[in-house]
Amino acid sequence: MVPCRVETMRQGGDHDSSKVMTVQKFLHTIDAISTWMGKTVAWLIIILMSVVCIEVIKRYILNAPTAWIFDAENIIYGTFFMLAGAYTLAQNAHVRGDFLYSSMRPRLQAWLDLVLYIVFFVPGIAALIYSGYYYAADSWRIAEHSMTAGGPPVYHFKSMIPVAGVLVMLQGIAEMVRCVVCLKTGEWPSRLHDVAEIDVVEEQLAHSEYVDEESRKIAIERAHEIDEAARQRGMGGDLNK
Repeated sequence: MVPCRVETMRQGGDHDSSKVMTVQKFLHTIDAISTWMGKTVAWLIIILMSVVCIEVIKRYILNAPTAWIFDAENIIYGTFFMLAGAYTLAQNAHVRGDFLYSSMRPRLQAWLDLVLYIVFFVPGIAALIYSGYYYAADSWRIAEHSMTAGGPPVYHFKSMIPVAGVLVMLQGIAEMVRCVVCLKTGEWPSRLHDVAEIDVVEEQLAHSEYVDEESRKIAIERAHEIDEAARQRGMGGDLNK
């Protein structure tokens, strides 16, 4: 009887481990989608900077300003801002204004987050997707352009509203799953790791010729401690590397 019981417990443990791995893979897949989108639209900043620099030269040196350039800048930056929202949520980088949150235990944090996601996040983002879809559809129907003379088309830009809503909703579902996992385990599940400022600091210290090995290790350890303390003030949990 004892060997049978041990075997049953072992099978149950394997089943639980398999479920955890499946959930973790689901979370990291959604994180990967949001991260890919965030890194892709980040290149729009280079385009925006180029447009601004060219316009400054045209306006103040060549005395040939472009009437619709302000509209183009808004379109580029607005697209970047909206499509990067899911990436920011995936990295737990949205600003938190609740000073009590950091002192809560993980399970209490998960309860609070789950309630707020259900009550505010899901209805709000669903409304954004719904209204944004018809807003964009009307713009496509009339081939809408900006009000500036010779202005660029804006229906492509307005299409980003429902697209951004879907991406944020997808990442929000992953965050709610994280809350459920935390409620069951008492720990926040890992997030998909992305390059952070601490990685840049570590890379710079590693190649510095003016810092000895011992000082470099102390500085890196201290930087990691500061970074970890900052992360613990939010929800993040351990990052998967």
